[in-house]
Amino acid sequence: MRDKVCLVLIKTGAKDCPEPRDILEEMTELTESAQGSVVASVTANVVHPSPSHFIRKGKIGELRDEIVKTGANVLIFSVDLTPVQARNLEEDCGVRVVDRTGLILDIFARRAVSSDGKLQVELAQMQYLLPRLVGQGVIMSRLGGGIGTRGPGEQKLEVDRRKIRRRMEYIQAQLEKLRTHRAQIRKGRRQKGLRQVAIVGYTNAGKSTLLNALTGADAYVENRLFATLDPKTRIYNDGTEPAILFTDTVGFIRNLPHGLVKAFHATLEEAVDADLILVVVDAASEHFIQHKYVVDEVLKELGAEAKKKVLALNKADLLNDAEKTRAQENFPEGVLVSAARKQGVKELIVKVRENLTS
Repeated sequence: MRDKVCLVLIKTGAKDCPEPRDILEEMTELTESAQGSVVASVTANVVHPSPSHFIRKGKIGELRDEIVKTGANVLIFSVDLTPVQARNLEEDCGVRVVDRTGLILDIFARRAVSSDGKLQVELAQMQYLLPRLVGQGVIMSRLGGGIGTRGPGEQKLEVDRRKIRRRMEYIQAQLEKLRTHRAQIRKGRRQKGLRQVAIVGYTNAGKSTLLNALTGADAYVENRLFATLDPKTRIYNDGTEPAILFTDTVGFIRNLPHGLVKAFHATLEEAVDADLILVVVDAASEHFIQHKYVVDEVLKELGAEAKKKVLALNKADLLNDAEKTRAQENFPEGVLVSAARKQGVKELIVKVRENLTS
């Protein structure tokens, strides 16, 4: 049964804070990706967060009214909360409280398929939940069902902090082995003369569809956030040397939680160590300029901002002539493509080869 969710949309007053409409759109999509149903939303202007609850007493009363009116059983905040704030809100409102990072972790837990992906999600969950373990308090007692409570690590979280830290050390050691193994694979590919291209982009930009269009691969494709967590590498070889290896990576998102970037570093190293980065932007999104900025910021955090890049303006089949012109004016270096219809793919390959050989 789906959780009934009341979204709490926080407007901070910061210059880079999105408009409430945009926050609602993003949080609704994230909630639906976590199998929740949005039954209400409340907007709060919070310039100076309350240390105890983040929001003020009057807004808490408004949330209680919405919970009674709609039957919501989960409050999801569009910002991150401290453990104390989350605990106090749960006690005062009588329902589960999940913040933005907790929601994204929940989606990642659902999406992880490989053992490597599950380990990375488990590590991120533990890093997030360790300071939130409060003996036999609210958070410990709620494990086992609903948004913010599931995932590969949930059974491990029922033991004490010492065992959790020991488990974290084990996972980190396994991920270090994974990093070393992938580095050896990349070295072997280079010795064979293969060139590596990492496909990166905002989540749901069409990266997996583009991988399929470029290589004839069968990477999993679905119109949802974070559909790809585990990197997939496929070869492109049209008889022209050298062959190119394209690797699909996890999608980025605005304010991607730092813990997730850290936990997925072994996966995201595919971008850092690639010969070229292919940035995919959903040109049909009204936020495509912001999405490109987010991708640039995450690449900077990974230390990959100086890498050679090619920009693919995807979903061009959904654009009219004026929209195509606008996209090209904003990003003149971009190549208009439609991965779904395999349009512009040859032009994109030409540009990729030019950059690989320059």
